[in-house]
Amino acid sequence: MTSAFKPAPDDKTALEEGTDLTPRFDVNGLVTAVVADSRDNAVLMVAHMNEDALRLTLETGIAHYWSRSRNRLWKKGETSGNLQQVDEIRVDCDQDAILLKVSVGGADATCHTGRRSCFYRKIVTHDGTTSLETVSSPLFDPAVVYTDR
Repeated sequence: MTSAFKPAPDDKTALEEGTDLTPRFDVNGLVTAVVADSRDNAVLMVAHMNEDALRLTLETGIAHYWSRSRNRLWKKGETSGNLQQVDEIRVDCDQDAILLKVSVGGADATCHTGRRSCFYRKIVTHDGTTSLETVSSPLFDPAVVYTDR
């Protein structure tokens, strides 16, 4: 199978300053994707993309990822209705990470727990004890939305 993307150049300057999209997929064929809301830059999730996911995202304007747990391509929001419309895609300096700025449809929730962001807990330390504190509530009931679980 031929790649839809050019191979990464050996020249560091060409990689970091050039205009060619040459994603550097890891040994598993994945690149990290950080997803932020286009409105306020809130980090919504971190996922992975393989070549097909990146290609489909570019072709359709809807975010696609590779699910490592399900070992398959995944169109974000296909089940919940909270599709991620891609407004902008950036790559980091050495093209081994991608930033997607998205607008989320439906309930405006990205996390499978029903929350806007997967980062809904913060680490707190009190009297030498470290724990997690929930900082946001669900926007939908996952038990109702995800009936195939």
